[in-house]
Amino acid sequence: MEEELKNLIKVSVSVIISISYCYYVPTRIKPGIFRFLSVLPICSLFRVLPLFFASVHLSGYTALFISWLANFKLILFSFDQGPLFPLPSNLTRFICFACFPIKLQQNPKRRDYFFQWEYPIEVLFSNQFVTKVVILSVVLHMYNHIQHIYPIVLFVLYPLHLYLVLEILLKLFNAFFSIALDCELEPQLNEPYVAYSLRDFWGHWWTLMLPTILLPDVYARMRRITEGKMNSESALYLGVFVIFLVSGALHEFLFFYITREPPTGEVTLFFVLHGVCIVAYDARLKKKIARWIGFEFYPCLMLQVMVMGFVVVTAGWLFFPPLVRTGKIQRFANEALLFIGFVRNLFNESLFFMRKFFNEALFFTGFVMRKLFNEALFFIGFVKLKLFNESSLFFIMRKLFNEAMFFIGFVIRKLFNEAMFFIGFVKLKLFTFGW
Repeated sequence: MEEELKNLIKVSVSVIISISYCYYVPTRIKPGIFRFLSVLPICSLFRVLPLFFASVHLSGYTALFISWLANFKLILFSFDQGPLFPLPSNLTRFICFACFPIKLQQNPKRRDYFFQWEYPIEVLFSNQFVTKVVILSVVLHMYNHIQHIYPIVLFVLYPLHLYLVLEILLKLFNAFFSIALDCELEPQLNEPYVAYSLRDFWGHWWTLMLPTILLPDVYARMRRITEGKMNSESALYLGVFVIFLVSGALHEFLFFYITREPPTGEVTLFFVLHGVCIVAYDARLKKKIARWIGFEFYPCLMLQVMVMGFVVVTAGWLFFPPLVRTGKIQRFANEALLFIGFVRNLFNESLFFMRKFFNEALFFTGFVMRKLFNEALFFIGFVKLKLFNESSLFFIMRKLFNEAMFFIGFVIRKLFNEAMFFIGFVKLKLFTFGW
């Protein structure tokens, strides 16, 4: 754990320095091949950073956020495209938008909130988000009994695990950076289980950051290459197929960082299969099916079930086997449970420290209040002794003063006793369970 934390600090410092260089130096170079050459060493460095980690979470997230997304963003930035164009207003924003899967909302909605951070906090405490956190905790604990789970259940368990992790992580990123940067960010995962088609699933509901990067970097270039050589419809389908082919190759690299084993081509085949199905359905099957049944399919629950069934089955067949064979999917769950246990222990220690501090503060407050009260009574008695000792001229004034002092003392004692009773009541309510 200590070695991983040291590596995390080293990698984080290297990334911050590299992105700072990209903010100050390449921006002074004209967009094009020369700016691309200036960021190329940084892209090469980002390719090897995930190899510093032994943890599957750290290596996987570093590969996804830095080696993949950050590199693509910097390449697009070299040609004044992508999420980093136009240039963010300061270095902090540039680092955040380059290194994390966040994107500024182009047309922010007007929300009736007094503070900007109210909406992301509301999202994190919504019933939907809390339910997903609870389901993820159940899924993680199911890995402890994975030897007793039927293989057909694992077909659903693995995709559900992946979806919930990405959903929760991306929601947390969006909420944190919305507050930190004081801006509204686009959602990166949009309830993919409601998709009515594969095109809809990959283009509008799954991780939305990837299409925004692959479209200008792969699809647009492919359309320019094929322009004039084939009709627009064929060029469109070819561009879609190439996007899925490139996405599959990139996922092979991602799996290599996680498993540290040579690519098997299964992940690429998974994306190629989905690309072929999308192209075949849009080009031929959609019209033939509509002509065969006499009407076109309209969005309905049956289509949602069919789409999710196809995604789950093909993922269990081609996407997850490299992770299952190497035991990395089990390590994902074990590391997550270990991290949850670490956070729980840290939380318990923090609560113990807070309870200790609260008790000490109450003891000190009571001691000081008693000391001040005794000193005040002693001073009042001293003043009475000096003013009215053996003096018959001020008998009436002394009587009035004694009554006033008695009343003031009674009120002060009453308030003090009530305050001590209230503090004891609060302590009893706060620290009844486990304290």
